[in-house]
Amino acid sequence: MLKEKLNKINIILASGSPRRQQFFKEMDLHYSIRLKEIEEIYPEHLKAEEITNFLAKLKANAFENELQEHDVLITSDTIVWLNGKALGKPKDYDDAFQMLQQLANQTHEVITSVCLKSINKTEVFHCVTKVTFANLTDEAIRYYLDNYKPFDKAGSYGIQDWIGLIGISKIEGSYTNVVGLPTEMLFQKLLTYAENH
Repeated sequence: MLKEKLNKINIILASGSPRRQQFFKEMDLHYSIRLKEIEEIYPEHLKAEEITNFLAKLKANAFENELQEHDVLITSDTIVWLNGKALGKPKDYDDAFQMLQQLANQTHEVITSVCLKSINKTEVFHCVTKVTFANLTDEAIRYYLDNYKPFDKAGSYGIQDWIGLIGISKIEGSYTNVVGLPTEMLFQKLLTYAENH
């Protein structure tokens, strides 16, 4: 029944993230992947979810005039928000090291925005999860960076990695959001969309 509803729409995931692709597989969704290189630049005055909303929409707008009748394109963007600043993906090893030093003994927010785009509608929603790190020694940070190389991850860490097991003391909200996609919210949105089409 559920499958039949969702089979009415053609889901397109516009993300090269292996973690997001894995979630789609695990949610048992039929989908295809379509990628475009987008320069992820946003106006400096934007804050928190305004940034991720803007970038998720920017990624979706690159597919304007390419969508067919039953297509639903999904784009998303995740940032780590700490003390009024956005931490994106690190530039290099030293940048990643500094980010993790900043996150130690602090609570930050992980914000993901998701954009659903069809021929005649664009909808953006976001999810915020609070994550608290315990103390991280420089030795632990170096071990993590050397062995797990999290340089493609916002905030330089993956909660599902070693650092999540040894360094995160508390999480409030969606776990999958911290990995990079608020799956429960997305599934409900897709179901609602499918039922209305």
